[in-house]
Parts: sequence; C-alpha cells; structure tokens
Amino acid sequence: MLKSRWSLIALRWLLLLAVTIAVTVPLTLIGVPSAALFAALVVGVVLAIAALAPERVPRQAGVVAQGVLGVYIGTMVHQDAVDALHSDWAIVLAIAVATLVISVIAGALLGLHRDVSPLTGSLALVAGGASGLVAIARELGGDDRVVSVVQYLRVALVTATIPLVVTVVFHADRSHPAVDLPQTAAAPWYLSLAMLAGLVIVGAVGGRLLHMPGAGLLGPLALTVVLQLTGLSFGLTVPDVLVQAGYMVIGWQAGVAFTRESLRAIGRILPLALLLIVVLGVATALLGVVLANVTGVTQLEGYLATSPGGVYAVLATAVETGSNVTFVIAAQVLRVLLMLFAAPLLARVMIRLTGRQTEAAEVATPARR
Repeated sequence: MLKSRWSLIALRWLLLLAVTIAVTVPLTLIGVPSAALFAALVVGVVLAIAALAPERVPRQAGVVAQGVLGVYIGTMVHQDAVDALHSDWAIVLAIAVATLVISVIAGALLGLHRDVSPLTGSLALVAGGASGLVAIARELGGDDRVVSVVQYLRVALVTATIPLVVTVVFHADRSHPAVDLPQTAAAPWYLSLAMLAGLVIVGAVGGRLLHMPGAGLLGPLALTVVLQLTGLSFGLTVPDVLVQAGYMVIGWQAGVAFTRESLRAIGRILPLALLLIVVLGVATALLGVVLANVTGVTQLEGYLATSPGGVYAVLATAVETGSNVTFVIAAQVLRVLLMLFAAPLLARVMIRLTGRQTEAAEVATPARR
C-alpha cells in the first residue's frame, strides 16, 4: 500500500516535469519572457484542477530555488553599469522610488477588490523582480497565486508593447545598433557551482539569523551584489539549466495550489488588474520623460530606463536602437533591486495597517450589536 502511494507521487512528479519541459521549449523558442516560470505555472494549474498534480512543492526546494534566483539576479549588477549613472544616480533613484509609490497605489486599488487582500494587491503590482516577488509572496503573507498571474501579465504586456511603442512613438532607427556591454570572463563551471552553493547557503542562513523577510531570496541576492561590486565574484555565472529549474519550482509552488474557486476568483480580478497595469505603464513612461529632461538622455532612453518590466527586452531594444545601453541597464537593475528589497518592508506595513483595521472592526462589531 505504501509502495503504491509513493509510486503515485513519483508518477505525478514525472508528469508535472515532463509536461512543463514540453511546454517550456516552444515558449522559449518564440521568446516568451521567463518561459519556464510561465509554463510551470500553467501546467501546475491544469494538473491541479485535474487532480493530477503533486499536493505541494517541498519547502526546501522552494528555498533553494529562491537562492538560485537571488544569485542570478545579483549577477546582473556590474560596476561599469553603476559607473554609467555618474552624477545622475539621485534622479534615477528618485524615479525608481516614484515607480514604487505608483505601484503601491495601484496595488492598493487592486486590493479594494473583494477577492484580493491589500497586501496581495501591492505585491502583485510592484513593478520589478516579478519572478523574485512570486518566489517570496507566500512567505511575506500574500497569495502567490494572484501575485504570479498578475506579475506575469505585467511582464508579458510590457514586453509585448515595447517594440510597438519604440516604433510608433519614437520612430527608432535600428540601422546603427549599439556595441554590446563588455563581457567579463566567466568563471570555470566548477567554481561557479561552488560559489553558487556557498552564496545560497550562507545567504539564506544569514538572512534568517538577521530576521530578513524573504531571506531565501534576498540573502543570496545581497551577498552576490556585494561580490559583484567589489570585484570578488571572479566571473560568477549561474548555469542556465539551474535558472530554468528554479523558475519551474517557483511556478509549480503557485500552480499546484490552485483550486477551481481560486481560478474563478482570479478571473474576476483580471479586468481591473489589466487596467491598472496599463495605467502603471503610462505613468512610468511619463517618468521617463522627466528622467530624459533632467539627465539629458534621449526620450527613447528615458522610456527604456523606466519601463516597468521586461528587462531583457529592454536591453535588446537598447542595443538594437543604438541607445546608451549601460545607462538603461543600470537604471533598470536599480529599479529591480529597490523593488525586491522594498517588498518585505511594504509587506510589514500592510500587515500592520490591515491588522489594525481588522482589530478595530472586531472591537466595533459587538458595540453595534
């Protein structure tokens, strides 16, 4: 009997893995952003609704996936990109903070929907680090199912509209592409793996000892950023197969938790979420105008630097159009890092505010009776 139960569990995991890989490959070929995460989410939902998915993803697997993703995001930070900001770092940081504030306001509006808590709404519309936020949403107290769907919708919409906006609005010239960012020599694979393992373990443990929310992601991320900026990363790279595996685990965590009712609830919030994503995109585009006017970069570069998502699509477009690639990627990375590290603080504030509101309602209810 016990052997039969374990065989069933193993078959469900094999089915989940096989179908996810089968869906990921074509999505990757057509350029879908974070294809493995999206495939894992969708496949997890379908199998969960059909009662063919595993009951849950082991917590330890989720922590490891968070750590791998944290190191991967950290390797995006390069000293030459930071240097590109020069004296403009203050306005770039101010624009990133303004983006955060707009995201929080949009999230609060989404949180007015009866199927979404204010905390979940805020995490769902934070404009940066979508995969990272999905990874730690549940740990921060949000509904990772809602966060994953809305965050992916934001990334997909922004990524899909960038070529259209660049062509129709800015009439960008692609005949003079920029020179790619200089590439540092990659460390040998065995050194990268050893450093990756050390960063994940030390970062996660250290983050928990410091009582850092989302320690599994933010601990390794913080350590990697320090190594990158001090030149001690020695060309650290995260193998793509491990990045894709991390995306899959994060997607599965949210996907297999879906029920028919949660699916219907998310369907009800999508029209409002889509509207708020569009508003967020327009607002950040206006911030791009401000950034361009203050720093002297072109309007196109200001738009690319403040685009609320699709970092890799932004980088590719910056290269194709001959834009200031280092400035654009520095502004984008700063935004992503700010959003990821601000999210836990935002979660704590939301929990305190909503907790007090709940307590007030509980106290007031008997009095009315």
